[in-house]
Amino acid sequence: MAITRQKKEEILKKIEDKGREASSAIFVNFHGLNVAGETELRNNLRNSGVDYVVAKKTLIRKAFDTLKLKGEIPELEGEVAVAFGGEDVVAPAKEIFEFGKKHKDTLKMLGGILEGEYIDANKALMLASIPSREVLYGKFVNVINSPVQGMVVTLNGVMGNFVRVLGQIKK
Repeated sequence: MAITRQKKEEILKKIEDKGREASSAIFVNFHGLNVAGETELRNNLRNSGVDYVVAKKTLIRKAFDTLKLKGEIPELEGEVAVAFGGEDVVAPAKEIFEFGKKHKDTLKMLGGILEGEYIDANKALMLASIPSREVLYGKFVNVINSPVQGMVVTLNGVMGNFVRVLGQIKK
C-alpha cells in the first residue's frame, strides 16, 4: 500500500529531527527479521534510550541530505531502519551488535553517523566493541589503584620478613 504524501512528510520530519538531536545513528538492514524479533529489538533499544525508526530508503537519504553531514552516506541495502542514540554515543551500535549476535542472518549494520560524519560498517562495529562507561571507569580505577596495591604488597613482604627474622633471633 502506498504511503500518502502527508505521511511521507511526517516521516521525513521525524527522521530529520531525530538526526539533529542524536549523538550518533546506526543504519540497520533487518531483512528477514520476524515480528517477534523486531519487537524484542525495539524493546532492547527503548530500554537503552535508543530511538528506532523504520522508513523507506529514499526518505532516509532525503532526510540525511538536509542535515549536511560530512562524507558519503553508506550503501543502504535491503529493508533499512535507523537507530538514533541519545546521551550514550555507543548505545545504538552496541545494542544492534548484541542483538545481531543472536540473529546473524537477519540483522546487519550498514554504517552510521558519528560526530556529524558518516561512518562505514567496519567503524560501526568498532564503535560497538567499545566497553560501557562503567567498565571503562572500573578499568581506570584499577590502573590508578595498581601502584598503591603494589606498594602495600611490597611493604607487607618487608614487614613479614622482619618479623620472621626477629622470630629466628628469639629462638
